[in-house]
Amino acid sequence: MTDPRAVFVEAPARLHLGLIDLRGDLGRRFGGIGAALESPSLLLEARPAARLSADGAEGERLLRYARRFFERRGIVGGASFRVHRAVPTHAGLGSGTQLALATARALATLYDQPGDAPGLAQAMGRAQRSAIGTWLFDQGGFVLEGGRRVADDRPAPLLLRRAMPADWRCVVAIPELPRGLSGLDEEQAFRNLPAPPAELVGQAARLILMAILPALVEEDLPAFGRGVTELQRLVGEMFRPVQGERFAHAEVAELVNLLLAEGASGAGQSSWGPAAYGLARGDDDAQRLADRLQARLAGRGLVLATSFNNQGARCWRAEPTE
Repeated sequence: MTDPRAVFVEAPARLHLGLIDLRGDLGRRFGGIGAALESPSLLLEARPAARLSADGAEGERLLRYARRFFERRGIVGGASFRVHRAVPTHAGLGSGTQLALATARALATLYDQPGDAPGLAQAMGRAQRSAIGTWLFDQGGFVLEGGRRVADDRPAPLLLRRAMPADWRCVVAIPELPRGLSGLDEEQAFRNLPAPPAELVGQAARLILMAILPALVEEDLPAFGRGVTELQRLVGEMFRPVQGERFAHAEVAELVNLLLAEGASGAGQSSWGPAAYGLARGDDDAQRLADRLQARLAGRGLVLATSFNNQGARCWRAEPTE
């Protein structure tokens, strides 16, 4: 019999398509664009319990997030968690933010607490730089966020959210390479990054405003893909001082080049990688690209062909069964 008190949360992985401004001389820093994916995704279950426990992948990290939620909300209690499905960790797909927010949403539901995504992110210490993962957890689709104010711990404001077209697809490859930066290593990398030239930041902002966003509104996938590919080049230049090259690893660059050579409408690296992605129209083109990536990786990594998620995270209570 299913416990009717059980709460389930399903959250999408996200593509981080690029930051805008690492200078911060206008009073805000970062900003950027991203999109939510149907797969991979996180699915966790939470039940009332006297103490905290967790089974499944990422259990220890989940418990850290749960303890933080209780501490920030002043709650004394527990919960029993099971992670049924997880987003690959430190691959550039937002696994940490989605796990933190899903854990917080489940506990907020169990304990009748406010469960809005920005408030949960603030309580969980997420969105300290990019708020893309927070807004995609909240709403899915494509988002543009406006950067954080200096010395403000609130998530950056959502400037635009739009559904991704139904026939657009994404192919994701996660090669067996060293994982992308996270935690203290990521913080150190951002501290070491020199401020990029104002011209480079201006090019990125203009490209988003005058190429990527109009192409999305007009559902022009080739133009959208060209804009994203060029944005990846600009962002790669901003991060070259810590990555060494435009992408995190030479093999990621090879995968991006292969996707473009095989007809992907656009391609790049999500966040710190090593996840590479390509854009396609329809299932057939996406699967063709996925097959080419699988042949290239020869079993040394994960390849997925997926649609985009336009609803964000889902939270529901179990239906009682006998």
